[in-house]
Amino acid sequence: MGGFIFDTLTLGRIDRVYDTVVLCSHMTLLSVTLYLYNSVDEDKWEDTFIRRYSEYFPLAIQFFFGALSSAFVIYFFRSVSMSKTMFFFILLVLLLFANEFLKKKISNKYLQFSVYFFISFTFFAFMIPTLIKEMNTFIFIISGLVSLGCTLALITVIYSQSPGTRAAISLKKLISLILSIYITINVFYYFNLIPPVPLAMDTGLVAHEVQKKNNEYIVTYENNPWYVFWRKHHTTFHRQEGQRVYVFTSVFAPTDLKKSIFHRWKWYNPETRSWEVTDKINFKVTGGRDRGFRGYTHKNNLREGQWKVDVITEEELVLGVVDFVIKKTSEPHKEGMVTKSF
Repeated sequence: MGGFIFDTLTLGRIDRVYDTVVLCSHMTLLSVTLYLYNSVDEDKWEDTFIRRYSEYFPLAIQFFFGALSSAFVIYFFRSVSMSKTMFFFILLVLLLFANEFLKKKISNKYLQFSVYFFISFTFFAFMIPTLIKEMNTFIFIISGLVSLGCTLALITVIYSQSPGTRAAISLKKLISLILSIYITINVFYYFNLIPPVPLAMDTGLVAHEVQKKNNEYIVTYENNPWYVFWRKHHTTFHRQEGQRVYVFTSVFAPTDLKKSIFHRWKWYNPETRSWEVTDKINFKVTGGRDRGFRGYTHKNNLREGQWKVDVITEEELVLGVVDFVIKKTSEPHKEGMVTKSF
């Protein structure tokens, strides 16, 4: 918990030098420690520093697993939405807590390399788009292949050099396990179950008016009571005849990363009991701003009822969902109205 709190206070932007150095250091040291732990029975380590302190390697592996899982939970928390991408985020949280109980299980080499590959895949899915300033399905596939190649190379080196490892595992079984995890993650991506990191929706709300003045967006919206702290806007939108309905969002992206973002407007049809897409409007995002790249879309003549706007990428990965209920009113709504600059 102390480590998680420390990471929360110190890790901020995936494209900062500090964050990059910390993550790359953890990933490199984890790989080195895994190699040493699984090859320490070799004769070349006899009477060396490595052999004398080998009993601490499981703790070091557990520490790096925990540190990387903690960082990913923090970054993914910014990207996850209350939608189907929440499932992948929950898996990361479970991994973070499960790591606390791995001390006695860490000697299981199948478990070691499975967790290592999952963390490695997540690491490269973060770092490669951040470093090359590009994000799409092809880059995700490349990230997965780089991770798969690095993991299989590490396993091959350890297996060829360590008699103890050869005696403990079936190489065919281990590679099959790694490939099954690789396929599972790609299936998750295909069905849009993975949050679109390193993008993250910082703000999303439904508004009565949005104006841009001196590079600031002045947004007027219906505020929630003070005790509803997890949502900025009220879920009921009181709309007069002919009034526009705005959806304002700010999306964080690493420096120089450019991406098209879409607002997909949906209305719930009570007769068919299904969501109907009414519009899909896009705008470009350019990374680098701490509070995110700001943009908005608007519509006229909205019907009463349930609405939601999916904030998505070109690949239809969900950044967030802005949901609200349209209620018609004959008079201008004034209760709880606030105007804020973004």
